[in-house]
Amino acid sequence: MPNPTLTPASTTSTVILTSTGSADGLLDTNSAAHTVNYPLGIYADASSVLYDANFLSGASDQVAYTYKKLGGDVLDIEITVGNVYSAYEEAVLEYSYQINIHQAKNVLSDLLGMSTGTFDNNGQMTGGDASGSEVNLSFPKYEFRYARRISEGLSREAAVGGNVTMYSASFSITGGQQDYDLQTIISRSAMNNLDEATGSPVDYADVIGNKKVRIEKVYFKTPASMWRFYGYYGGLNVVGNLNYYGQYADDTTFELIPAWHNKLQAMAYEDHLWTRLSHYSYELHNNKLRIYPVPDAFIGNMWVQFTTELDGWIEDSDRKHGIEGINNMNTLPFENIPYKNINAIGKHWIRRYALAIAMGMLSQVRGKFSSIPIPGESVQLNGANLAQASAADMQALKEELKSILDEMTYRALAEKDAQMVASTKTVLENAPLLIYQG
Repeated sequence: MPNPTLTPASTTSTVILTSTGSADGLLDTNSAAHTVNYPLGIYADASSVLYDANFLSGASDQVAYTYKKLGGDVLDIEITVGNVYSAYEEAVLEYSYQINIHQAKNVLSDLLGMSTGTFDNNGQMTGGDASGSEVNLSFPKYEFRYARRISEGLSREAAVGGNVTMYSASFSITGGQQDYDLQTIISRSAMNNLDEATGSPVDYADVIGNKKVRIEKVYFKTPASMWRFYGYYGGLNVVGNLNYYGQYADDTTFELIPAWHNKLQAMAYEDHLWTRLSHYSYELHNNKLRIYPVPDAFIGNMWVQFTTELDGWIEDSDRKHGIEGINNMNTLPFENIPYKNINAIGKHWIRRYALAIAMGMLSQVRGKFSSIPIPGESVQLNGANLAQASAADMQALKEELKSILDEMTYRALAEKDAQMVASTKTVLENAPLLIYQG
């Protein structure tokens, strides 16, 4: 029986990488929102804000680069043009990721509390005050935001400022009553929206609830006396006469004293006006006030200044402290870097990384068969070797980029500038000084 005549449609594999790519026809003509050769289509989708025709050209050039680097003119490469396009897209996104991580290290401490936003599945901004501002491409002002937030908390403890609103309330001193529960008095005033002593509306009606208040200061009446320095020091080696007018000195006695001494004088006088001027003292424990001595009649109104403890992640109703803003790397309003903003350094890294990805794809194809039988012999495939080379190249490229970026953080640049200044100073110190002769 004679052998049949075979007429194959092709004598070569139908899946072979071509020597060149094309930027034409890459988009899916049946859908404006999807692409055939790009899994994500972030830079290739005509409806995307990051669409860039130069990206399509770069992906097309990558085909020729991959074809030559993998020896396509010697042996068939069993991947498609679409595989290379996909690898190029992944490489661009990886580069954008690494650069954004680097910039996050640079600016996070200065952007804490600033506006964040919402993001779509591709990481692009869909809303928020920072939308469209390209924060990851900006050089922000140096703000000391984290250090400032710490200082605000310390300022509150030192009673010299802070970011917590201070409220005031008053109540009447009743004859024969020594103890007063300030928590109950303030909560009742908040519930009724009326100050207990003055009957005026309060500004903390919707704030207190059942939260414990923190008493910051208790005083009998608003200071009305005037305290004025007539000289630096009275010469009596005491804080001064604080009964009515504070420290007094004539113009013949002046002694230089440290600033802290004046501060202590002011604090002592202020405390005197608010408490001792009424001839009463007090103790305060767990917001319960005890007055000494026991008043024998109505003596007026007592005033307190207080704050209320809000959870650290709750904003005040009438002002914003940035609590709902940027708090870590995840809330930074960083989008994918536009292709047009990637320079020659970045684009060459992308080419090499896309090549390593394409090698990995080829290793997956060739790894399905360890060898191909032929008459009297078999062809050994290098899928395992390609897989190792691909993984090693991708890891090396990532480490290279990370190492370079770590040397270029703002902190590292400042240290290099300091070293340069110090080195220049050392050189100039050894330079001879010429003596001018007129």
